[in-house]
Amino acid sequence: MSEAAQKFPEGNLTTALVVDDHPLFCDALTLTLQSIADFEEIRSAGTLEKALEVVTQDTGIGLIVLDLNLPDVNGLDGLVRLRNAAPKASIIIASSMADNAMISHALKAGADAFVPKHSQRSVFRRAFEAVAKGQAFVPDGYIDPQAGKEPAPDDALARLASLTNQQARILHLICEGKLNKQIAYDLSIAETTVKAHVTAIMRKLGVHSRTQAVLVAQEARFSRVLPMGE
Repeated sequence: MSEAAQKFPEGNLTTALVVDDHPLFCDALTLTLQSIADFEEIRSAGTLEKALEVVTQDTGIGLIVLDLNLPDVNGLDGLVRLRNAAPKASIIIASSMADNAMISHALKAGADAFVPKHSQRSVFRRAFEAVAKGQAFVPDGYIDPQAGKEPAPDDALARLASLTNQQARILHLICEGKLNKQIAYDLSIAETTVKAHVTAIMRKLGVHSRTQAVLVAQEARFSRVLPMGE
């Protein structure tokens, strides 16, 4: 084992998944992970749906490195869906959008650590060491925008996090304007099942219509998270 490599026998950080749609950066992240820990396997996915498929089939994945900007993701709802699908995995966000608001929202949505994409390998090492110990990690200079303020007891991200993965997928399709019949076809399930899920979604989100559900989902999108002018 190299001097840089480390093992964490206590825990399940032996298999990792890198989720990024840029092959070169995906390869770079894989090499970075190989240099900081002795993973038995490092898998990759270029879309959220592929990542969800991987974690569903392989429950042994202990670490996920996730880019927030994927082709089939509309904001932080992707992180919420992946967190729901892999509740025991540690999730490190690697994103170029690393302002304080984005970091805060990502941690609230279920991320264990946030590393700006331009960071040196040593920063990824620190993030990995932190999550391996069950600790959160944020980059140097991060200032919690909610510090000193009363936390919102029921914001959009908290409500979205209560959805199951299937419910989150259905909400995503609702946001695309699809009707129950179309959603049933896309997901290969009965229309009555879709209706039951929609009812459960509205109950969990505390809304009374599909339109209101879409508005809640929009609160978790990048346009609502990023400061004006970014």
